[in-house]
Amino acid sequence: MESATLAGGCFWCTEAIYKRLKGVISVEPGYAGGDIPNPSYEDVCNGTTGHAEAIQFKFDPKIIPFDKLLEIFFHLHDPTTLNRQGNDVGTQYRSVIFYHNTQQKEIAEKVKQKIEKEKIWKDPIVTKIEPFKNFYVAENYHKDYYGKNKEKGYCSFIITPKINKLLKFYKKEVKEEYQ
Repeated sequence: MESATLAGGCFWCTEAIYKRLKGVISVEPGYAGGDIPNPSYEDVCNGTTGHAEAIQFKFDPKIIPFDKLLEIFFHLHDPTTLNRQGNDVGTQYRSVIFYHNTQQKEIAEKVKQKIEKEKIWKDPIVTKIEPFKNFYVAENYHKDYYGKNKEKGYCSFIITPKINKLLKFYKKEVKEEYQ
């Protein structure tokens, strides 16, 4: 098993996507990349901790390789908006790949270049590729937020379309129970 840490806006969205992927063993929403130890959601929301809302997950690279996980990452959030995803604005919503080793760094750089060359986004990609330094698990009420709140406004208007896009473009990577 390998670990990976990604930030692509609201962690409810990224958690909902990655928990559906074959080969992803576990997913935790939390806070990464900042300077304040053990931040709370309220701390991170104020935008002064340096942390981004992120997910950390364990995956089996024999089932789903890291480059495929990053391809999905670049397709299912907007990597061209600096410090924002939709109406979520602030450094806590930035797009970052926190690599855990040099192999992940190299793969991240290659996938980012590939996505840029494909021109699937009209604007330049601003996703940062940074060394992993910390991850703090979010409060329990954030875990499986989408699974527990599908009918709530944010979930139905923001997350459900991302799930539908995942099913449209990456159906073979989605676990049976989520199809």
